Amino acid sequence: MKVKASPESAEKVITEGLIEVGAEPAEINRDATFESLDVDSLDLVEIAQIVEDEFGVELVGDDVQNLKTVGDVIDLVVAKSA
Repeated sequence: MKVKASPESAEKVITEGLIEVGAEPAEINRDATFESLDVDSLDLVEIAQIVEDEFGVELVGDDVQNLKTVGDVIDLVVAKSA
């Protein structure tokens, strides 16, 4: 079931996911890159799973490849859940 993600709810879920995979909470913001957060592709797969469980939004390989910042993921999740 798809749940419409607001920017706020998407940011909360993604931030929690990033913390779960070991990102430093104080470093997480919309402009933070995954590289600066030390988040690798396996971590992104885990976050994509969290997003899918929470909002019913599937982030596929092509989507994830082009994501560079936390804000990119938030915007994509909001757009795909609409």
